[in-house]
Amino acid sequence: MDVILFLVFAVIAVVCAINVVVQTHPISSAISLVGVMGSLAVLYLLLGAEFLAAAQVIVYAGAIMVLFVFVIMLLNAGAETRKGRSLLVQLLGVPLLVAFLGLMAYFVQRLYPQSTSVHFGGFTKGGAKEIGRALFTTYLLPFEVTSILILIAIVGAIVLARKEGD
Repeated sequence: MDVILFLVFAVIAVVCAINVVVQTHPISSAISLVGVMGSLAVLYLLLGAEFLAAAQVIVYAGAIMVLFVFVIMLLNAGAETRKGRSLLVQLLGVPLLVAFLGLMAYFVQRLYPQSTSVHFGGFTKGGAKEIGRALFTTYLLPFEVTSILILIAIVGAIVLARKEGD
């Protein structure tokens, strides 16, 4: 049952991710991105990382997507206009994509040989206690650098907004 659920939600994530790129209207792309985030949350649940799944839904599918939609509406972005594609792109696009994906698959197989398989629900380090302990011990420096970068971005946004208001 776990394998079937994994395959279903993995396909949903890939289809929604392709739809993010293919859509011409930004709101449709944002909705597809919510589909990707939701299916990733289910994949986290299948692996036994309940806290990560909840954080995925609350932070990314909730707050970040509301921010994206707010910015899209604020900018009043309309549908993207399609321009004519060159003949070279039309002829070589799909074969080059297939060759690239084959080359990437070859390198992944060579660099990362077969290892132990994933057991659904076997991951026990996805709880709030384990993640909090890892964040404040092993990953303290990257966590603090990220918070400083976010603070710099907030100050920059305030400075840019203040200059426009004057």
